[in-house]
Amino acid sequence: MRSREAPPRARRFPMPSLILYTKPDCCLCDDAAAALQRVRTRVPFDLDVVDVSRDPELLAQYGERLPVVLVDGSPVFEYEVDERALEDRLVAAGAAS
Repeated sequence: MRSREAPPRARRFPMPSLILYTKPDCCLCDDAAAALQRVRTRVPFDLDVVDVSRDPELLAQYGERLPVVLVDGSPVFEYEVDERALEDRLVAAGAAS
């Protein structure tokens, strides 16, 4: 009996979910957003950009160390995004499959 399982390349993996915590007039935040967009052209992921200045709790939590990037709920980068490290992490998680 033959297996009906799809070949490895045809399997669908859940798309990683990233959150970028940012605030207005933050040049590091702008740089991080641009880096995420560059990586996103090579490896797909969902992105939610959150302005912490609109939420007092988030501002208290992240305000002094922005930007902050979470990947699937885990903090991965603060202040700047290492594009290569992010891409490697996403590919290892199967995002490019």
